[in-house]
Amino acid sequence: MILADKIIELRKKSGWSQEELAEQLGVSRQSVSKWESAQSVPDMGRIVRMSELFGVSTDYLLKDAMELAEPAPDEIQTDSAARPVSLEEANDFLRVKEKNAGHIALGVMLCIFSPIILILLGGAAEFGKIALSEDQTTGLGVAVLLLMIGGAVALFVTSGIRSSRFEFMEKESLDTLYGVDGMARERREQFRPTYVRQLTIGIVLCVLAVIPLFLVLFLYGDEDNFSQVVATGIMLALIGIGVLLIVRSSILWGAFQQLLEEGDYTRESKARERALSPFSAIYWCLVTAGYLAWSFIGGSWDHSWIVWPVAGVAYGAIYGIYGALHRRNG
Repeated sequence: MILADKIIELRKKSGWSQEELAEQLGVSRQSVSKWESAQSVPDMGRIVRMSELFGVSTDYLLKDAMELAEPAPDEIQTDSAARPVSLEEANDFLRVKEKNAGHIALGVMLCIFSPIILILLGGAAEFGKIALSEDQTTGLGVAVLLLMIGGAVALFVTSGIRSSRFEFMEKESLDTLYGVDGMARERREQFRPTYVRQLTIGIVLCVLAVIPLFLVLFLYGDEDNFSQVVATGIMLALIGIGVLLIVRSSILWGAFQQLLEEGDYTRESKARERALSPFSAIYWCLVTAGYLAWSFIGGSWDHSWIVWPVAGVAYGAIYGIYGALHRRNG
């Protein structure tokens, strides 16, 4: 085992992220990342410091042939509950995630697109733009809405079934075997420009989506209500495309974080997520019920979409507060 793999193994056994190890050693996270990907080698002072932190000898760190650390007073106990992940399994996981990312992102976009036809047909009938009654346009619009939501649910279900064998990646501690960390880091760096580009475009589209509505109000005021209906449809379309890009890139980026146990998937975060999972299930069921009730009973498809960003921000705040309390108490 080479030095890079030993640093990875010992860091994970200690439950530290790259940032946490870097802080202990007085270096940047990028330096630790380069050590673990064998792009550079720490100096002797850092080697000595790591031997103290990890409770192993410097010989163990420096000699590739030495596979077991010599006993030391503060020797680290291995995590017997960690789930081993082979290189083949890691590649299978990334392939499944790549396929699921496209399907889930498409499903989310279909959910956002689903009321567009209903809104446009309803507005066209109300303002006499088409020779159909409001009941006919409502029936047709609801049929299209249900077809889109049904297609989205099918994509979500098939993606969930496909990835069910990798559920442990999100919940359990991982013991990545030889070559996995290097492969994951290399592929993550290759994907980084695409991730940044898609995330940026997606966010910009969501922010700019309201411009058509503002333009209509600026040009026509309240005189042309049908133009406002069309602008609302365009707004939802732009949001749907933006969210598709955000969801797809975020799922793929998250897959690398899961393998490397970084970001939102450190061992501490996984423990916190396990504690929050019952609350999360109840929370999102209530949000969905509220969205459907508001949309169907109130007929407010052009406004009810706001439930999702508000619910997401609220959930993030709750998650952050829980994490802060957890760190303070533990």
